[in-house]
Amino acid sequence: MDKTEKPLLLFVDDSKVMRLAADKMLGGEFRVEVAEDGLQAWTIISQNPAISVVFSDLAMPEMDGYALLEKIRTSDDDGIAGLPVIIVTGAENDEEARTKALRLGGTDFISKPFNSTDLLARARAHSHYQQERKELARQAMIDPLTRLGNRRYLQHRLKQELALSARQQTPLSVVQIEVYQFNQLFVQLGKRRADMVLMKLAQVLRSVVRKEDSLARSSVAQFTVLLPSARAEGARRFVERAMKVSEKLAFQHRGKVQRLPLNIAVHTPSSLGNSAPGQVGKVLDEYMKNARNAGADAVVSDGDDACQQADPRPLLTVEQALALLQSGKEHVVVNALPDLKRQLMPLLQLMRRVSAGQETV
Repeated sequence: MDKTEKPLLLFVDDSKVMRLAADKMLGGEFRVEVAEDGLQAWTIISQNPAISVVFSDLAMPEMDGYALLEKIRTSDDDGIAGLPVIIVTGAENDEEARTKALRLGGTDFISKPFNSTDLLARARAHSHYQQERKELARQAMIDPLTRLGNRRYLQHRLKQELALSARQQTPLSVVQIEVYQFNQLFVQLGKRRADMVLMKLAQVLRSVVRKEDSLARSSVAQFTVLLPSARAEGARRFVERAMKVSEKLAFQHRGKVQRLPLNIAVHTPSSLGNSAPGQVGKVLDEYMKNARNAGADAVVSDGDDACQQADPRPLLTVEQALALLQSGKEHVVVNALPDLKRQLMPLLQLMRRVSAGQETV
């Protein structure tokens, strides 16, 4: 958002006079949205994450201020649940009403009839606090290497997207992309060059996500993308784009060009509201385990009986493995044995046939 843009406030009151007065008093410094009852206010809040402060009357039709306050504080969206809510009380609201509003999570109170000084003072104080809180939270959710969101950011966004998917009955797909056998790559390249590979992968993934998608570095060599409104077919198309751009990430080692092999897990949770972030994480962990076992470039998604392998090209050639053995790096070769066995399988089969007398030498 443009830093020069005015903060957005929501003023909720069933009195048109009060709404007009608030708009006039606050409009010079803030953008003001108005709602005539709690139900209309909740619709605005749930659809606009830019709102920084809510002013709400208590006595309203449809949904009163108490119910609105309770709905805000119990929201699955942490951003909504943490909104400052200023309760606007009238002469008919006694101390008991204030106590109830405070118990439900009211942030502050202002009495009718209010003046511009009091209204502006509260709007400034709480909007600035909300902006600072959001900035601190944002900084705590950034991966220092790639400048993408980190695992904490991912969990926060996944919780929000699952709640939105359930509320609006829209699909959501989650894609995990992991560098195949990254530990081996780390040993080959060293920390500095391995970090550069991760930074370049983050850059190319950023180039294929949509504006509404969320991209995070979810572990050392793993990236997760949340694709709101994308069904399984849409997630598959995204994977194809990601695989295509990642082909550009070839690098040199010992004078030879190596590509960057990946493993991919794809899951489209139910939009019925029965999926939690932890459940989604367990499914993806299992899919990724299967993809690793299948080898480089394996893609595992919902309903797969077996892994879909995009390109079974090896991480190490036999020549590279022999060179590593000669340099004493047996542990690196051990990690690549499944790939090496696949490369040597035709030769091993020929040796068996020769041994059994089926072929002549």
